[in-house]
Amino acid sequence: MSDATPTAPASTPPAPTPAAPAWRREAAAFLRTPWAFILVLLAGVALLDPANLGFTMGFALRALLGTLPYIAVAVLLLAWLKAAGAEVMVARAFEGRETHMIFLAAIFGGLAPFCSCQVIPFIAGLLALGAPLSAVMAFWLSSPLIDPPTLLITAAALGWPFAVAKAVAAVGLGLFGGFAIRALRGVGAMGAPLKVYRRSGCCGAGPRLDARPVWRFWQEAPRRAQFRAELLSNGLFLVKWLAFAYVLEALLVQYVPAEAIAGLVGGEGIVPIAIAAVVGIPAYLNSYVAPPLLAGLMDQGMSAGSAMAFMIGGAVSSIPAMAAVWSLVKPGVFAAYLGLGISGAILSGLLFQLVS
Repeated sequence: MSDATPTAPASTPPAPTPAAPAWRREAAAFLRTPWAFILVLLAGVALLDPANLGFTMGFALRALLGTLPYIAVAVLLLAWLKAAGAEVMVARAFEGRETHMIFLAAIFGGLAPFCSCQVIPFIAGLLALGAPLSAVMAFWLSSPLIDPPTLLITAAALGWPFAVAKAVAAVGLGLFGGFAIRALRGVGAMGAPLKVYRRSGCCGAGPRLDARPVWRFWQEAPRRAQFRAELLSNGLFLVKWLAFAYVLEALLVQYVPAEAIAGLVGGEGIVPIAIAAVVGIPAYLNSYVAPPLLAGLMDQGMSAGSAMAFMIGGAVSSIPAMAAVWSLVKPGVFAAYLGLGISGAILSGLLFQLVS
C-alpha cells in the first residue's frame, strides 16, 4: 500500500474572455469624449425646448469660430517650437526670472483681448513648453478681466472709477495668484501641472541643455512628422473641449436668468460681496454684456463692491472656462485656480467697496 499522498487534479484555467468587438470598444471610447456630452446636451434641448435648439447651436458655433484664430496661432506656434526643439530655450528664458515674469504676465494679461475660454489655448501651450506655473497663473487670472475695448465699454456703463478699478483689480489678481502659486511651489506643491505631460527627447529624457533648436524644422523628415503630430493632437484637444465649453455657455445664457441671480446680491456688507463672487460663476456674463446689466442692478440697490465681485468672479471662473481647465490640468492646480479666482473676486469687491 503506497504512502504517497494523492495530488488534486490541476484546475483548468478559465477560458479567456472574448474581446469586445472593435465597434463596441470605439463606441465606448466615444461616449467618454466631449463630443458625446455635446450631443447629449443638444439632444436634451431638442426634446425639451426645440425652439431654442437653433439659438444654442448658433451661439456655440459663433463662439467657437471666434476662438479659432486664437487656437490656430497657439497650436501652430506650439507645434513649431516642439518640432524645432525649442523647449530648452524656453526653460532657459525663465531661469532665475520668475518674479520678473509674474509681473510681466499680470500686466500683459490686462492688455490681451482674451476671455476666460479664449485664454485656454495659450495656457495649454505655455504649460506644455515648461513655463513656470506661477507666471502662467498670473496671466491666466488677469487676462479675462480687462482689455482696451472692454475698458471703454465698462467706463461708458459704470464710469471711469469702476473701469480703472477693474483694470487695477485685473493686474492685482494676477500678481496675487502668481505669487501664491510661487509660494505653494516653494513647499513642493503644484508639480507637473498638466494632466498629460509628454516629455520630448529620447526615451522621455527631455531636451539636453546643450541642444540647439532647429528653426527650419521642415528640412528634416522626423521633425516634420513631429510638427504634424503636435498640430493635429493639440488642435483636436482644444477644439473638442472648447466646443463643449461653448455649448455649456449657450445653455447658461439661455436658461439661467442673469437678472434674477444678480438680484440676490443687493445690499451692503461682506456677505453680499462673497455671494456675488460665487453667483457670478454660473451667471457667466462676458465683458461686453456685464457692464450694462450691472449698471441697471446698481441703480436698483446692488452695492458697488458686489458688482465688482460679480464681474470678476464670472469673468475668471466661469463654468465654461472651468470645464476646459479641468480637462487640461491636475485637480490640485484646478482647485488653486478656482480658489484664487473666487478669493480674488471677493478681495477686489471688498477693496472697491472701501474706496468707493
